[in-house]
Amino acid sequence: MADDVKAGLEGIVAAETRLSTIDGEAGELVIAGYPVEELAGNARYEETLYLLYHDRLPTEGELAEFEDDLRAHRELDPATREVVEAAGEAGESAMDALRMGVASSTLARGEEEPERDSLLAVAQLPTIVATYWRARQGEASVKPHDDLRHAANYLYMLRGEEPTGEEARGLETYLNAVVDHGLNASTFTSRAIVSTESDLISAVTGGVGALKGPLHGGAPGPVLEMLRETADGDTESILRETLEDGDRLMGFGHRVYDVRDPRAAVLEEAAERFYDDDAADTEFYESARETEEVAQELLEEYQPDLDLATNVEFYTAVLLHGVGVPRELFSTTFAVARVGGWTAHCREQLSDNRLIRPRSKYVGDRGRAWTPIDERE
Repeated sequence: MADDVKAGLEGIVAAETRLSTIDGEAGELVIAGYPVEELAGNARYEETLYLLYHDRLPTEGELAEFEDDLRAHRELDPATREVVEAAGEAGESAMDALRMGVASSTLARGEEEPERDSLLAVAQLPTIVATYWRARQGEASVKPHDDLRHAANYLYMLRGEEPTGEEARGLETYLNAVVDHGLNASTFTSRAIVSTESDLISAVTGGVGALKGPLHGGAPGPVLEMLRETADGDTESILRETLEDGDRLMGFGHRVYDVRDPRAAVLEEAAERFYDDDAADTEFYESARETEEVAQELLEEYQPDLDLATNVEFYTAVLLHGVGVPRELFSTTFAVARVGGWTAHCREQLSDNRLIRPRSKYVGDRGRAWTPIDERE
């Protein structure tokens, strides 16, 4: 067996999946057979979730039944609610609160059932995030709204009033666009955990832990900070100074894509549609478009040998800001979307399971002789 080490498992194929595939050179993302451009702007999040679980889109009756099943799992156990509210009142980070909430969400579930637990995780993540945020703001939590779909209900629980149709559709497009993306760090973590035949909620908790790291899910927040700065100043001067200081322009470049991230195009279109509304902050949107254009020109000037096209995080910041998701909740909202992919991968792994157990290459010493403690220097 070869001992070649691929840092970060670069290029290593560790699983077969029907859930999604990426072509980094062509800039393509296919989710269960559908180009992301086809799926994200048309489907309900519940339809996308059903597609990932069952490898086909649901009929009208199947969708209604599936949505009812999700709604039935939205409420938190009182002990989970208490933990999440305490985290909010103490000022813990949103991702820490989400990890605590997910880990405790099985207190009243009974026996482990992967199919039921996948619905539980997807349904409760928005409730956990919203409950945390309301507590952090010193406000009472808002119960889930049974007449609202998944995306709209999330916004409703965050602020206590129903979102507009444009806000709900904008968020839903985002949830669909980022629901699954190959064997990324958090998805790999979830599959590895469930491959031990641990429970699915433990796998989702591990996924949250992986997503907390700034190299995976933390960039849209800094993108928004950059966009706020350029909106209030000279865009080129601000971006040029950033590059001169040796810092990155957030929202550009991707580990997988050599060209523009296809999800960036999907979210750009969704943002353009959302900000076209008279009530939206069109000045912010136009400033963001200018920032993207100037940034691309400067990156070509400063780093011409690198592929630093716009990635999903740039228009994630633009769109989530527009629909009213607080900057502090960008990463947890990513988790609200990606939990659909995590749970689908867990179910796929369990359908034909083999323990995920890669090798490592030993580079330490050999042949050391034991030295009694009283003879050690």
